[in-house]
This record gives sequence, C-alpha cells and structure tokens, in this order.
Amino acid sequence: MATTKASSGAPEDAYTAGPFVPEGAGLAELREAAAGCRGCPLHRDATQTVFGAGDTGARVMLVGEQPGDQEDRQGRPFVGPAGKLLDRALAEAGIDPGEAYVTNAVKHFKFTRAEPRKRRIHKAPSLRETAACGPWLAAELALVEPELIVVLGATAGRALLGSSFRVGEVRGTVLEREVHGRPELLVPTVHPSSVLRAEDREGAYRGLVADLEVAARALTR
Repeated sequence: MATTKASSGAPEDAYTAGPFVPEGAGLAELREAAAGCRGCPLHRDATQTVFGAGDTGARVMLVGEQPGDQEDRQGRPFVGPAGKLLDRALAEAGIDPGEAYVTNAVKHFKFTRAEPRKRRIHKAPSLRETAACGPWLAAELALVEPELIVVLGATAGRALLGSSFRVGEVRGTVLEREVHGRPELLVPTVHPSSVLRAEDREGAYRGLVADLEVAARALTR
C-alpha cells in the first residue's frame, strides 16, 4: 500500500504539494490523494482538484497550464473549448487523442471575478503556485514514462524547463532535457486557448497543427 509523507493536516501556507503525494502510488491512488491537496492556497476557491487523465501506457504526455472553468466543474482536464480544439489538432497531426495522457502543471483553477456571481475569469498561476504543484507532475511523469512530452504554453514550459523558458523561441522543435531527474524528449507549442483568442484563428490553428506534426514525427523515430 502506498504511504503518504505527511497527513492532510500539513500547513496550508507550505506552498508545496510534496507532503500530500503518496510514495509508491499508482495513478488511481495519486488522483485520490490529489483531491485532498492543500499544498497552496488555490484549493480554497476551486471546485475540485483536476488531475491528469489517461493511463500508464500512453506514449505521449500533454502538459498544459491549469484547469479552466469547465474543467473545474467537471473534474477532468481539457474538456472545454480549448480541449476540443486540441483534440481536433492532435488528430489532424496524426496523434490519437485517446492514446495520450493529458494533465496540467497546476491542478486547481485560478480565477477572478469582476463581480459576485459573474463569470469566472482565468488568471495565470504564479511561479510559486506552479512550483508548489510540481511534485504531482513529477509523480505523473515517473509513472507514465512517456516517450514524448508536448508542452502547451509558457506556464507548462516554465514548470518543466525553468523560468527562462520562452515558447516563441522553441515552439515546434524537439528538445532533449532532464526533467525531474529523467531525460525527456519535449516539443513545445502554444496553449490551444491562445488559438481561440487569436485574431487570425485559422493561422494560429495551422501553426498548432504544424507543431504537433513535429511531435508525431518524433514519436516515429
């Protein structure tokens, strides 16, 4: 049976998920433990933890920023408009979305409201919040052991590759880096939500597909 490093009574201001990550756990146990994570203040306002989805046999892992409004309500990653666009782009690039493991660098939805009961507006997580969630992402990587990681956007890039990461400088290229103590192949691209916000949405979408085609070719090496 997996053991937990510390009880759920760990200080809420510790800003690390480390004490909540069970040692030797499988994905199901990790998902269950993550539901009680209090590693940073983001859990206070979010509806629930949104853990990764997929299985340990996935060849490719897709890492995004954080859950959005729909993900927070449904408890699964990439089920909103950006996720639907991503699935379409993956399929067009030759990667079966059903065979990928999808997750986020941050597992709770961070948002703001202009007024009470108004629409929740996405707010980017801070570096401290992203670092706090790092132990969950490290545990997912260790279990899935993907052949390739697709990095979706700047927040995911900084979580995996450090604070100097700039998606515009390396998107659509194959990187070989050590991530959480493991050698990994990574292909960075933009987050699909940026495509939905783009003035030239078709051009932005074509760019995303082109980057994912690089990932598909890297999987056939």
